Amino acid sequence: MILAGDIGGTNTRLAFFEEKGELLKSVIEKIYPSRKHASLEEIVSTFLSEQKVSIKHACFGIAGPVKDGRCETTNLPWLVDSRILAKALDIETVRLINDLEANAYGVAVLDPDDFKIINKGGPNAKGNAAIIAAGTGLGEAGFYWDGKDLHPFACEGGHTDFAPRNELEIELLRFLSDRFEHVSYEHVLSGPGLYNIYQFLRDTGRGEEPAWLTEEVRRKDPAAVISALATEEKSELCIQALDLFVSLYGSEAGNLALKTMATGGVYIGGGIAPKIVKRRADGLFMQSFTAKGRMRSLLEAIPVCVILNDKTALLGAARYAKSLAAEPSAFAV
Repeated sequence: MILAGDIGGTNTRLAFFEEKGELLKSVIEKIYPSRKHASLEEIVSTFLSEQKVSIKHACFGIAGPVKDGRCETTNLPWLVDSRILAKALDIETVRLINDLEANAYGVAVLDPDDFKIINKGGPNAKGNAAIIAAGTGLGEAGFYWDGKDLHPFACEGGHTDFAPRNELEIELLRFLSDRFEHVSYEHVLSGPGLYNIYQFLRDTGRGEEPAWLTEEVRRKDPAAVISALATEEKSELCIQALDLFVSLYGSEAGNLALKTMATGGVYIGGGIAPKIVKRRADGLFMQSFTAKGRMRSLLEAIPVCVILNDKTALLGAARYAKSLAAEPSAFAV
């Protein structure tokens, strides 16, 4: 039996997988609110005690940079060490990989229905690929093409400097610079980032926030409220915020495509991704994705799709755990 986990700033999803030949089948799965627990060890210990299942290998996709089997989580106050985790849980082998790297491994086992194509790209597109995902934070990763297979690799591109493209975004950068020591793309492309955009538009007089909306934002998750009201076209301020978010998302996805030369495709993951499908994904998003001057034709030829399956990272972590004893080539996508 394999233990796999998708460890995010909001939720920790754990599952046991059975090996069915080349396939992996989830048999037990549970979600825990990450911030209600002091550590990953606490969550995993609880999960194992509830299920009483014997396992040898485990892999966790975790939101943050992983180095030498250790990770200081970006949006949680946790320090996770694979060796300490293995010893505490009495598991033979534990691996930590970046959550976007886990998503990248998971892409290979998804079905066609798990994707929404927003740009078909050119015929027979091959080469490197990339994945970007906005959720509690902003994750990015790449796939290296060796001429035959794709091999995922992690990066921390979501923490690069936010680069405004026009006067409005220059004002947004100034607004955020008053709040943060370093303004990264994560500060505009994430759940909290959407709320940052909303507050900027509201506080600079670009939209009205009626009393009922003030109360909605105060009582509930602001990003969820903004996204829902924009999609339902119930608030002009929320529409402006989500449109700017989608435009910035497309721009940074295009930046990532250029940096990794992702001619094989770009995948859009994360909890916010399905919502942009409903909000001009093939128009506003792709306009920003391709608006790179002399590189426009290159980007127009890149396939782009949204991942609709929210278990992709969990599947990828399970796939990585299954292949722990295999040759590196076994990890190819």
